[in-house]
Amino acid sequence: MEINIHAIHFETTEKLEKFIEKKVSKLGKFNEEIRKIEVSLKVVKPETAMNKEAALKVVLPGTELFAQEVCNTFEEAIDKTVESLVRQASKYKEKQKNR
Repeated sequence: MEINIHAIHFETTEKLEKFIEKKVSKLGKFNEEIRKIEVSLKVVKPETAMNKEAALKVVLPGTELFAQEVCNTFEEAIDKTVESLVRQASKYKEKQKNR
């Protein structure tokens, strides 16, 4: 599984990248067919509190799953998007079994 992290208009820290890789790699437990995960991070309106946006795109054979959240921190946004993608990946796997 390939993990790509894109920070838009800023540099990520090594600590943030390790956190993202750790959280995102958990998605592999829910669906073994995941080929690639793309993580996009950006700061929206720096003067507001809820200004950290994380978007995750998971590439599976024949489909893509997507989740996006805006929170106070990138860590919180990643947590919420991973939770959403866990549900999506599980549902997708169930649909594939029932075919």
